[in-house]
Amino acid sequence: MFMQSTAVTLAKRALDITGAMAGLALTLPLFPLIALAIKVESPGPVFFRQLRIGAALPDRTLMFEMIKFRSMRQDAERGSGAVWAQKNDPRVTRVGKILRKTRLDELPQFINVLRGEMSLIGPRPERPGFYQKLETAIPYFAERTYGLKPGITGLAQVKQGYDETIDDVRRKVAFDHAYAIRSQSLVEWLRMDLGIAFQTVAIMAFGRGR
Repeated sequence: MFMQSTAVTLAKRALDITGAMAGLALTLPLFPLIALAIKVESPGPVFFRQLRIGAALPDRTLMFEMIKFRSMRQDAERGSGAVWAQKNDPRVTRVGKILRKTRLDELPQFINVLRGEMSLIGPRPERPGFYQKLETAIPYFAERTYGLKPGITGLAQVKQGYDETIDDVRRKVAFDHAYAIRSQSLVEWLRMDLGIAFQTVAIMAFGRGR
């Protein structure tokens, strides 16, 4: 297990608060436009709330309700239960495809960051329904969030995108551990987070998300 230094923990939280407030201030005018587009295309709520696994602490693992703009049909998992996203996923609406490619569906997660449930950058927050299966199948899966809050974006997210199989998650775990190792140094953490932030902006600008 890798632990962030106190300096990194404090600096990361300060950057999270500053970045989330700035992000909301800049993107808040988009919220009503996105909400209108979602409502016009499909019935259901504008926001999608889902229970996710948060940071792992020495005595417990935290859980929280993640907020996103809804990108799928309201009844997307009614018959199947919890399943991974897939390429050309038929459950995703036309508006949802645009939101995912530009990562605009994740803007409400700035609220999760301000609440202290997430970071701007960190491991992907996993669903409880998949957690036990992944922990059994992938060595050191649970340790990927030890002392780390999950992020809106992260090293694994910019390198790979959405998970479709256990093998995808296995590759992501390697990225998450690499991130954790480099987060022990203030200079290395800052250099890495800035690089991930620039890559995320490029993905949004060129619609490379999925």
